[in-house]
Amino acid sequence: MVQSVSRPAVPVAGVADEGRSESRGERKERTRRHILDAALDLCEDSSLVALSLRQVAKEVGIVPTAFYRHFDSIEDLGLALVEESFVSLREMLKDVRRSDPTYRTIIDSSVRVLGEHTMAQHSHFAFISRERVAGPPAVREAIRHQIDLVERELATDLARLTDPAHWSAEDLRVLSNLIVTLMVGATETIVNARPETRPAILETARTQLRMMLVGALRWSSR
Repeated sequence: MVQSVSRPAVPVAGVADEGRSESRGERKERTRRHILDAALDLCEDSSLVALSLRQVAKEVGIVPTAFYRHFDSIEDLGLALVEESFVSLREMLKDVRRSDPTYRTIIDSSVRVLGEHTMAQHSHFAFISRERVAGPPAVREAIRHQIDLVERELATDLARLTDPAHWSAEDLRVLSNLIVTLMVGATETIVNARPETRPAILETARTQLRMMLVGALRWSSR
């Protein structure tokens, strides 16, 4: 069990850190952020299903009833964490592919972005790695949905790089699934690995993707 770390009390007097008056909306958003961060910390060594509302409230420094001003339940809190974990990653991967890439650059850039984003948002991806298997049903389903969105977006982009005479929509979907499954596996390995081993993990993922696409470039649906 993760040892609780005392957090600064959530402002209740309506005064922002810089001395100006803080609006009700700003106070609410600040408290919401504290709740999300506290949940990530408390779930570090266990699943969301073992987390109680009272634990989160105590960690943040609010009364349990105040939790419901922000989330309907612990499961609802988990859904918010899933959403914010994937939104920025999907946007970053879209940016990689908007630059009219080749197969080679799409692999190199995507692996680099994934490595950078996984390290910058380590606690989020560690959360996703755990909850994808052990989380509440609604949270596991939300993670599957987000991964499916990544696959669909990738399949759309791959269609621009392939000859429609040789590639069916279903084959593009299969290839996209293979790529995303490989990257999800690499991400889960990274978040659980020692820092000095992470470059080698990313290089292995890059090599695996290149091998996969060597075969894909010779593929024909016919």
